[in-house]
Amino acid sequence: MFADPAALDAADPLARFRAEFFLPPGKIYLDGNSLGLLSRRAEAHLTRVIAEWRTLGIDGWTEASPPWLTLAETIAEKLAPLLGAAPDELCLTGQTTNNLHQLLATLYEPGGPGLPTHHSHDHGPGNPCHCPPRSVILGDALNFASDAYALQSHLRLRGLDPATHLRLIPSRDGRVLRLDDLLEAFAAPDVQLVVLPSVVFTSGQLLDVATLTRKARQRGIFIGWDLSHSIGAVPHTLGGDEGPDFAFWCNYKWLNAGPGAVGGLFLHRRHHARAPGLAGWWGVRADRRFAMAPHPEPAAGAAALHIGTPHLLSLAPLLGSLELIAEAGGLCALRAKSLALTDFLLALIDRDLAPLGFTVATPRGAPARGGHLALAHPDAWRFCQALKAAHVVPDFRAPDLLRLAPSPLYTSFTDCAEAIARLQHLALTRTHENFPSAPALVP
Repeated sequence: MFADPAALDAADPLARFRAEFFLPPGKIYLDGNSLGLLSRRAEAHLTRVIAEWRTLGIDGWTEASPPWLTLAETIAEKLAPLLGAAPDELCLTGQTTNNLHQLLATLYEPGGPGLPTHHSHDHGPGNPCHCPPRSVILGDALNFASDAYALQSHLRLRGLDPATHLRLIPSRDGRVLRLDDLLEAFAAPDVQLVVLPSVVFTSGQLLDVATLTRKARQRGIFIGWDLSHSIGAVPHTLGGDEGPDFAFWCNYKWLNAGPGAVGGLFLHRRHHARAPGLAGWWGVRADRRFAMAPHPEPAAGAAALHIGTPHLLSLAPLLGSLELIAEAGGLCALRAKSLALTDFLLALIDRDLAPLGFTVATPRGAPARGGHLALAHPDAWRFCQALKAAHVVPDFRAPDLLRLAPSPLYTSFTDCAEAIARLQHLALTRTHENFPSAPALVP
């Protein structure tokens, strides 16, 4: 017998957190992987900081609760368990692309070695190494375009041609990345650094982060992860001996920190002795920040990668989000609910939508999918617009993907069932054909 969504909601230990969020009236919201909804806790922390600004003025830097001076570090302590990292390996700063630029400036060494053991093969006694210099950055053909833009521009700033020094690993089907293709690309002797997404933003594929990190490090390659589509939805283990060299992310998707929220980065402690590639006054050690010395005195750990003054009004809402996650039992509890929601959606799709021409582009196994599902259909754009008219908020990704992203904190099983029922009705009645067949071009 098919699972009753009302019964699943009644048994859901996280159901009570739905009331913590401002849900769009009369709508089913399934776009949390693009922008998470506002929670009452996030709003409260934002209004608190505004009130502190109103009443304390500049004294808020030291007298606010918590003090503005250390708000980024306070949040790093609360965020660390979600990432399996130490607080001093995290830096809440900038935004996703800026943070990638900072990490490249700090870690990319064109022509140099990767990790100290930078050869995975033995040339034998008396056989000098004739391997090419390590100067290639590996990316992938499916990642969010901003990462590729950053990689190309960084190479140009170094006086290098992206056509030669940037290698994008292709996808065989345009939807997922194969582990063997990624590992084959790692084998090239000229690779110095690799940047990959933990979750492919289109299809929702979750890469094998642990295996890829281990294999890259065995070959002496620095490896970093764009966690934008997994942080807050999938547990990570970044710290420890087997952790990656770096990571970066945004906080406005699954972590519900608000549009344009401050991003974050991770720098493994094995690299903490490195000088920041891009230096700024907030990356100076706290006791010397206002000394205005002529030469920078970097802070300890990842905090040295701060550049400018923290964006307090964009940081504050994240405190509320992290409070809710802690009260919900941590990220493992959220991951269990997320997988239950997507399992339920998959069953509904197989029963109600597959006969109507919809196919699932997301890998079905739990270890290989993130928090959202991608449905492929030639009329995906039309269905996206029709769903919005039917008060369901999905997301479209070209050329033919409809993304459905249930949030474990505010999406119910009933929401999922109703969304699929409305999509089935649109397909059966061909209502979607009343909508434009392609997005309008913006001049």
